[in-house]
Amino acid sequence: MKLGSLKEGGRDGTLIVVSRDLTQAVRATGIAPTLQRALEDWSNLAPRLAALSEALNAGSADGAFELDMVQLAAPLPRAYEFVDGSAYLPHVERVRRARGAEVPESFYTDPLMYQATSAGFYGPRDAVKVVDENYGIDLEAEIVVVTDDVPMAVTPEQAAGHIQLIGLVNDVSLRNLIPPELAKGFGFLQSKPRSALSPVFVTPDELGEAWRGNKLHLPLLTHINGEWFGAPEAGVDMQFDFAQLVAHAAKTRPLSAGAIVGSGTIANEDTSKGASCFAEKRTVETLETGKPITPFMSFGDLVRIEMLDREGNSIFGAIEQRIERQAPP
Repeated sequence: MKLGSLKEGGRDGTLIVVSRDLTQAVRATGIAPTLQRALEDWSNLAPRLAALSEALNAGSADGAFELDMVQLAAPLPRAYEFVDGSAYLPHVERVRRARGAEVPESFYTDPLMYQATSAGFYGPRDAVKVVDENYGIDLEAEIVVVTDDVPMAVTPEQAAGHIQLIGLVNDVSLRNLIPPELAKGFGFLQSKPRSALSPVFVTPDELGEAWRGNKLHLPLLTHINGEWFGAPEAGVDMQFDFAQLVAHAAKTRPLSAGAIVGSGTIANEDTSKGASCFAEKRTVETLETGKPITPFMSFGDLVRIEMLDREGNSIFGAIEQRIERQAPP
């Protein structure tokens, strides 16, 4: 089934079930007012939501309406936790090589992960607001999973059973603010503003054979201003699968229902498949020519991130956002 949230009912939105073809929806408030509430009682409420999804796709759901992407909030407009990994080592290796640094051996056995911004997510058609172009505005096209309550110290095998939903994220980065922040030795803050989530999250069964080994085996397609930017294969070159990432996040603490765990920027060894962020593209250019050529994004640029199934149908709907200047308060 596919789940989303309308921009109504307060900060956490109103839970809706969305049709497989992303054209129809129905409010699920008789089951749970919000997606967060549904995840907190997932074992009891998921079967009821699935039954509503079946009715919607069969054309027999009462109260069904035409879906308007502009009216959608993020499926989880805010979350208790968003931890983002860096599971695609070709990206890590290239970035390090471009600046003459070695990849530590631990990166191959222990995932990179940081605590990301979760107090608010952009909806799939909301503008990305930035104060200054000189911050180095970048997108990061990624996959995320959403969990129910995850106990502390779960194994990857146990963690796999706690992955309930899958979606996309544009993990916005301000690249020119990252080096001075990391130089302080205390991690990201100002360089990682709000991110955007795909119009819907889907249950693993919705993905069929594309979801196997706790990875999503499809390309993730990105366009910038209508031009192809990249379509790396998400199931290729992923050093750590999502079960391993969830287990890593829960090693010393439980994860609350609704926790979002990100894959990191999708990147392949095969650079002909393009990139999922400008930092990756600029790194490849540096390795090939000695310097980056492509600038970071500017105000007015349009980002589109989408994943299609093997028949060409959009699975999660598209994240489509314009970069806009944030006026001072």
